[in-house]
Amino acid sequence: MSDKNFTKPFYIFFLVIPQGLSQGFVTVALPYLLTQQGFSVAKTSSIIALAVFANVWRFLWGPVVDLSLSLKKWFWIGSAISMLSILVLCSIQLNVKDDLFLSVIVFFSQVAGTFTLLPVNGFMAKRIDENHKGKASGWYQAGSLAGVGTGGGVGLWLTVHYDATIAGIFICVLSVLSSLVIFFIQDIQHQKKQNIAKEIQSMGKDLIAMFKVPITLFTIFLIVVPIGSGAASNVWSAIAVDWKTDADTVALVTGVLSGLVSAIGCVIGGFLADKKGVWIAYLLVASFCALVPMVMALMPYQPWVYISGVLVYNLGTGMVYAGFTAVVLYAIGKDNVATKFALLSSIGNISVAYMTVFDGWSHDRFNSKMMLFLEGIAGMIFIIICMFILRRLNAKKLMVRN
Repeated sequence: MSDKNFTKPFYIFFLVIPQGLSQGFVTVALPYLLTQQGFSVAKTSSIIALAVFANVWRFLWGPVVDLSLSLKKWFWIGSAISMLSILVLCSIQLNVKDDLFLSVIVFFSQVAGTFTLLPVNGFMAKRIDENHKGKASGWYQAGSLAGVGTGGGVGLWLTVHYDATIAGIFICVLSVLSSLVIFFIQDIQHQKKQNIAKEIQSMGKDLIAMFKVPITLFTIFLIVVPIGSGAASNVWSAIAVDWKTDADTVALVTGVLSGLVSAIGCVIGGFLADKKGVWIAYLLVASFCALVPMVMALMPYQPWVYISGVLVYNLGTGMVYAGFTAVVLYAIGKDNVATKFALLSSIGNISVAYMTVFDGWSHDRFNSKMMLFLEGIAGMIFIIICMFILRRLNAKKLMVRN
């Protein structure tokens, strides 16, 4: 492929923002709004967990994108449906009795968001030079986190001070503006080499072969256990009242500031992956993420504890996300990268979903501090287990990619 077909890694940052904006509003602004309307933290976390599960099942419709329309067309389709669903979400009344309908809208909005991410994964695989894919991975995570911070923080602020509809319009306008960068990227058409049945069969065989490799099996175990899930980020706004933190502070801290420090964390995480190796770096930053909530649980219920705790926690989450991307890219190799990336990324969201539910349950069963402490303990236990497994695999020289 000639150099003119490659694109700048920085463009990936903008292409991921629309999905991040949608996710940010759902996981940051919406929990606060729900609890204000009488939803319990457990019910709220269950609804948000359903939104997270949209990413878990992304691999099911990944082949649809790979084997049909061009990547640009799918990107615009996903963006349009995602924006429409957010506008609907911002227009309806949030009543506890309508929790099922609300759950469906939330889930549908995030499914649409995945249809913008899948094409971006394809662009990363085929429109980024091999020597620059590390940078693209960093911008990918930074764009996602920046979008989440903006959609959550600014979305919450606009909702509290003006109206949810205004917040929805803001998210849609910003999504369109950031999406315009796609015009600077050469489209990728589906090249049909054989009939659909045979293409799907060939893809299936390649995926099955991938799961027989020890490095892939360890990667899957690593990303499904409760290590560095960052699940508390999905309930920070719902439990802010325990630390006597007002809505404006919550919007600023969980939104823009968290997006900024998370993006910085992505850069740090990528640097550590290059210096320490993807496996050690991932476990190191995951350990950091486990210790932060445990320390926060020992501190008093004061606004400054909430502010500093949330920011440091999200710094660690950014590092984990960058480490996660590095681990996945290392494990999948160079064949059928887009499909494999979608599959492992989907699996990686499982821990975020069940830990979000676990955090909500432990909060309602005990309190906010115990919720944080249990999340940290669970992380440390499985980090130790993963270190033991990694040591055994390295001793048998099974962690080298073919």
